[in-house]
Amino acid sequence: MTPANPQPTDPPELDPDRWVHPVCRPLPIDRNGPFLALGDGRLMGATEDGVQISADDGATWPVAHPARHGQNPKEPGSFYLAQGAGDTLMMVFLDLADYTFAWNDAAGEPEPGCRLELCAIRSLDGGRTWTDRQTLLGGYNANFFGFIRTRTGRLVAVAEHLVPDPGRWVVCSFVSDDDGAHWQRSNLLDLGGHGHHDGATEPTVAELADGRLLMLIRTNLDRFWQAWSDDGGRYWRTLAPSALDASSAPGHLVRLHSGRLALAWNRLHAQGGTPARLAPGPAAEVPTSWFREELSLALSDDDGQTWRRPLVVARQRGGQLSYPHLFERRPGLLWLTAGFAFREGWQEPSPLRLQVGEQELLNSEAGSSD
Repeated sequence: MTPANPQPTDPPELDPDRWVHPVCRPLPIDRNGPFLALGDGRLMGATEDGVQISADDGATWPVAHPARHGQNPKEPGSFYLAQGAGDTLMMVFLDLADYTFAWNDAAGEPEPGCRLELCAIRSLDGGRTWTDRQTLLGGYNANFFGFIRTRTGRLVAVAEHLVPDPGRWVVCSFVSDDDGAHWQRSNLLDLGGHGHHDGATEPTVAELADGRLLMLIRTNLDRFWQAWSDDGGRYWRTLAPSALDASSAPGHLVRLHSGRLALAWNRLHAQGGTPARLAPGPAAEVPTSWFREELSLALSDDDGQTWRRPLVVARQRGGQLSYPHLFERRPGLLWLTAGFAFREGWQEPSPLRLQVGEQELLNSEAGSSD
């Protein structure tokens, strides 16, 4: 056990060029997550060098265990933690310590040797030591926004994978019924497309009231596509466009203690505006909206069949607030962070870390029907 800096973090300074909805409050932490609520109420997070534990809602992280396996919180949506039986912990992560990416624009294909492996590792002693490292998916994989434990105890991780001819992304899931000792991969979900950011990408997942799983998938088709699994993520046999408009950016879907679903994402265009799309090119074969200046939050009372009116929680004109992490710290209290938060394009980092109550959302415009 290695002591970390015991000093509390300073309250975050508000960006004077950023608008934040008054229903939200600053979150006084110094990291974006992902976070795991342990059984004893403490909070677990990770750095490049290991896992850390906080007993004061992330103000300090006095307990640290070395675990350097390739995870890197600087890349949002690149790893997640889950707790199993007793002291068993699991981590699913992209091994960013060993990756190569190269794309041939002329051919529209990934170059040979593209490599970013999706891996899993587990701890049987509360994070002190880690073992049973497995490569879940070789080749090149990228950001994902879901690693959950279902009511049956099954672990489900969703993932995206780069395939050639034509070069595009597909998505799938991995399941484990023995706390990460063994994993099975689902079928691949393919929406077609051609480009280094085209196809089905950056999925997120939640369990529904009837035990089915819902996956929302980033696309370049002006909306999330959605898939359902009737067997806990082993297969996905139903795939369709959703009613949720979205730019080419990922969302994070979570099931709340109340039973509602909550989704954080970038909508297709600015509130009250119209879509602006980039022309087809190496990234995508269709005109695509890359709007990321507003981060929105919406709730569903019926497992995603309908959604309450989305609420813009933060706006950064000329910049971006994207790659969200949504975490229910306590029943009815949501933490929301943006993995990419910049004042101008990809320049001038300015973290966005907010907290908001579920009831406050219901009392706001997000509580009304769209």
